[in-house]
Amino acid sequence: MVRVLICYASYSGNTEEVAEGIQKRLLEMGMDGDLYRIRPRLTDLPNPSEYDAFVIGSFTWVKGSTPKLVKDFVAKLGIKPHPVFVFGTGDTQFGGDALFCRAADKLARFYASPFPPLKIEQSPRGDQEMIVDEWTKGVADYCRQNLIVSAS
Repeated sequence: MVRVLICYASYSGNTEEVAEGIQKRLLEMGMDGDLYRIRPRLTDLPNPSEYDAFVIGSFTWVKGSTPKLVKDFVAKLGIKPHPVFVFGTGDTQFGGDALFCRAADKLARFYASPFPPLKIEQSPRGDQEMIVDEWTKGVADYCRQNLIVSAS
C-alpha cells in the first residue's frame, strides 16, 4: 500500500479542509494518508522514511510569501523527500492572480514536484471539491505508476 504523509499549515481552516479532503480521497483509492499539522512549535516530527510520498499544503502569506512556520518545518525536516506534491489555499482579493497561492508555487519549485500544485480559492467547497478530487486522483495515479512501495 502506498503511504502518503499530508503535512499542512492552516490558520483559518481552509488548508486543513483541503488536507482532509485529500486524505479522504486517497483512502477511497486504497492508499494510506496520514495527516500532520504544521504548528509553530515543531514537535513530534514525522519520520520521512515511513512514507512513500509527501503532500505539503500551505496558505500564502503577506505579498505572496511562504509562512515562516512552513519554512521552519521544511528546514527542520532536514531532507528533501521525493516525490512531494504541493497544494495551497489563497484569496485573489489580496494581490490578485499574481500572488494567488504563490507559496504553493514556491514549494513546488523547491521540491521539484512532479505534479503541478493544487490551488484553491479560500475553502474547498462546491466546484472546488471536484478540483481537489481530480488533483488527488492524479497524484494517486502518479504514485501507482512511479513508486516502489515500502513494506507496511
